[in-house]
Amino acid sequence: MSESLRAARRLGPERLRSICDPGSLGFATTADVPPLRDLVGQARAIEAIEFALSFEDRRYNAYVAGPSGTGKMTTTRRLVEIAASSRPAPSDWCYLHCFADPYRPVAVELPAGRGPELAKDLAALVARCKVEIPRAFDSEEGERRRGEVAGVIGERRERVLSELARTAHGLGFGIQVSQMGIATTPVDPSGEPIGPEAFAALSPEQRAQIEESGEKVQRAIGDAIPALRKIERDGQDLLLKQDLEVVLFAVGHLFDSLAAKYVDQHAVVEHLAAIRADLLDHMAEVRAGPPQLPAGLAVPSPWDRYEANVVVTNAPGGGAPVVFESNPTFANLVGRIDFRVGPAAAQTDYRLIQGGALHRANGGFLIIEARDLVTSPFAYDAVKRALRDGEIRIETPSNPVGGVPTSTLKPAPIPLRLRVLLVGESGGYVALLQLDEDFGKLFPLKAEFTPVIERTPAAQRQYAAFVSARVAQHGLRHFTAAAVARIIELGGRLVAHQERLAARFDEIERIVVEADRWARVANAATVDAAHVDQALEHRERRASLPEEEMQRSIDEGTLIIHTRGKVIGQVNGLAVLDTGDRAFGRPTRITARSGMGTEGVVDITREAALSGPTHSKGVLTIAGYLLGAYGRRHPLPLTAHLSFEQSYGPVEGDSASSAELFALLSSLAEVPIDQSIAVTGSVDQRGVIQAIGGVNEKIEGHFAVCKTQGLTGEQGVIIPASNVRHLMLDREVVAAVAEGRFHVWSIETIDQGIELLTGVPAGERTSDDAFTPGTIHAMVTAKLDGFARQLAERRP
Repeated sequence: MSESLRAARRLGPERLRSICDPGSLGFATTADVPPLRDLVGQARAIEAIEFALSFEDRRYNAYVAGPSGTGKMTTTRRLVEIAASSRPAPSDWCYLHCFADPYRPVAVELPAGRGPELAKDLAALVARCKVEIPRAFDSEEGERRRGEVAGVIGERRERVLSELARTAHGLGFGIQVSQMGIATTPVDPSGEPIGPEAFAALSPEQRAQIEESGEKVQRAIGDAIPALRKIERDGQDLLLKQDLEVVLFAVGHLFDSLAAKYVDQHAVVEHLAAIRADLLDHMAEVRAGPPQLPAGLAVPSPWDRYEANVVVTNAPGGGAPVVFESNPTFANLVGRIDFRVGPAAAQTDYRLIQGGALHRANGGFLIIEARDLVTSPFAYDAVKRALRDGEIRIETPSNPVGGVPTSTLKPAPIPLRLRVLLVGESGGYVALLQLDEDFGKLFPLKAEFTPVIERTPAAQRQYAAFVSARVAQHGLRHFTAAAVARIIELGGRLVAHQERLAARFDEIERIVVEADRWARVANAATVDAAHVDQALEHRERRASLPEEEMQRSIDEGTLIIHTRGKVIGQVNGLAVLDTGDRAFGRPTRITARSGMGTEGVVDITREAALSGPTHSKGVLTIAGYLLGAYGRRHPLPLTAHLSFEQSYGPVEGDSASSAELFALLSSLAEVPIDQSIAVTGSVDQRGVIQAIGGVNEKIEGHFAVCKTQGLTGEQGVIIPASNVRHLMLDREVVAAVAEGRFHVWSIETIDQGIELLTGVPAGERTSDDAFTPGTIHAMVTAKLDGFARQLAERRP
C-alpha cells in the first residue's frame, strides 16, 4: 500500500470536529450574559416580515417559510403584535333582524367597543317594554279609556239592534242576538213565541202572512249586518288607536332616548324606527306572548326580533386584533349559522349567527399554519375568496355530493380589511404557487427563515444569549462557559458543518432543559459540560434501540461485515438509516462480479425493482466512467453485476457510487480491497469524488462496528474531500483518531481511492493511450482487451 498517499490523505483529529474554546466566549456563566431578545441569524426573515407589515393594502399578505424549529411562528406572532399595537382598534360588527326580509339579516358597523353597548341597550329596551306596556294597559287610566271606547261602540251597536228589534216586532217577530248570529222567532200579539204546534194550527192565510213577514225581517237583518260590522271595525280601529297611544305614551320616550344616543349611527337609528313600527304592527302578538311548548322545544318570541347579535367587538385603544387560528376549518374561519330544536323542525335566526376568525381578525392580522389550512376541506378556498372579494360571507359550503341545504339565512356580507400571514414549510409555498394561479397575487410577499447560520464569534455569543434566555424562561441553573461551548458544538453537529450553526432551536432548547436536569440530579450549582454530555448520551440511548439491534445482527454474523482482511470485488459501503428521531450509519457489503459479455453494468438492485432513481443514476454514471476510461480502443466487452448484499429494501441515493466503482475495478483488476476501510462518496463520469450527506453518521457507524470487532489501527473511512468541512464527529471517534486507532482519509478522485483501498497505484495514461504497467488501470485494460479478443474470436 502506498503509505505516502495514506499519510497525505489522512485527516488529523483537529479537522474532524470544530471545537469551541470556552475561554473565547468571554464569560464564566450565563449569569453574565444578557438573555437573547431576538432570534439568532434570522435578520433577513425579520426584515421581510416587517416589510410586509408596513403595507396597509390588504392585498399584501405574506407567507412565512422555513423548517420547523426555526422560531418562525413565535417570531411572526411577536412582530405582528408589535405592528398591531400601534394601529387603531377596528369597528365592531353586529347582525340585526331585517324586518323587510327576515332571511337576510342586516350587518351594522359600530365604533370599537359599542357593539356590546348596543346589544345591552336593546336588551334593556325590550325588558322595559315588556314591563311598561302591560303596566300601561293594566292601569286605571288605560282601563277607563278602553272602557270609554267600548261604551261608545256598544251604544252604536245597541242603537242598530234596537231599531232592528222594533222593525221585527212590528212584523210579528222577535230577535235574539248571540255569538252565532241573529235568530228570529214569530210571536203572538202578547209577545209570546209561536211554537211549531201553534203555528201548524193557524190557517193557511195566517201562516202565509207570517212567512211573508219573516222574509221582511230577514231583509232588515241583512241591511243591519253591514252596519254592525262597520261598527265592529270602527271599534277595533278605535281600540288599536287607543292601544297605540297607550304604547307610545308608555315606551315612546325610550325609543327617542336611544335614537338620541345613537344619532351618529344612521343604521342604528333606522333600526330603532323599524323596531317601533314592528312593535305597533304586532301589538296583539306582543301582548299575547309565545305559546307554551314542552320542555326542550322553543318558538321565536316577537321580542326576539329586537335584539342585537354582536359577532365581533374590539376594545377601544387596544390596537388592531391579532388572531392565530389553530384549527382553520371552514366554519372556524368564516363563521357559521347554528340551529335550535323547534316544534316541527330545526330553526334558526339572526341571533344564531356565529362569527369566525376572519371576523375577529378584521381590521388586523390573521395568522394560520399553511398545512392546516390547505388540508381542511373548503378552508383554503374560503380564505382565498374572502381576500379576493374583500368581504366575509357566512354561508354553508357547497356539498359536492348534493344534499339538503342546512340553512336558509343569507346574512349580509361584512367588508374585509385584514392581512393574512400563512406560516409553513418552504415546499408548501412552492406547491401553492404551482397549483394555484391566484396564490401569488394574494400572497406576493415571502419571508424565509434559514435553518443554518454562519458560525461567527457574534453568532456564538448569540447562542450563549439564547441559553441565558432559556435559563431565565424555565428557571434553570446557569450554564458555565464550557457547557455553552458544548451547546455551540451541538449546533454545528446538527447542521453537519464546521463553519455553520443550527438555527433550529427547538432541539437546542430540549438539550438545555435536559442538561439542567442532570445538574440537578448531581446537586451541582451550575450546568457544566459534563451535564450537557450526559443529556446528549441519554438522548442517543433513548433512540438507539434499532441501531443496537442492527449491531447485534452484525456481531452474531447474521449481517456479514468484515473489518479485517482483503477481498477481491468487495468493499464496505456506508448507508444512513433514519428512524425518525435518530439517524445512524452502518456499513453494507457491496460486491461486484465481472466477466466477458456485452450487457455492460447490471445493477441487481435495479433489476429487482428496489433501486430509487438517484441510485440508478449513480450506476449509469459508473458506466459512463468505464466508457471514458477504457472504451477508447473498442466497445466495452463487459458484463458486470453490482449488488448491495443483504439489502432487502429500497436503495436510494448515489453516495455509494464510488464504492460500487471501486468494487468493480477490483473485480476487473483482480486486486483485493482492504476490508478494514469503508468508503462513501458520489462519483461523476470523469472520476471526480463528490460530496454526500450524512458523513458523520456514516463514519461513526463504521467506527462502531470496528470497535465491536476490535480496533486494529488500520481501520478507517474514506470520504470525499469536499465533505471535510462537514465533519463534526463524536469525541470518542476523534480521540481514537488522535491515538492512531482509527483513521479518516479524504479523496478527490477515484484514482486516489483505489490506491488507498488496494495499495496498488491507479496508474497514469501514457502517450500511446496505455497505462503505466502494474497499475490498476493497466490491469483493467488488459482484462478488457482480453475479453475483446475472446469475443472477436467467437464471432463467425
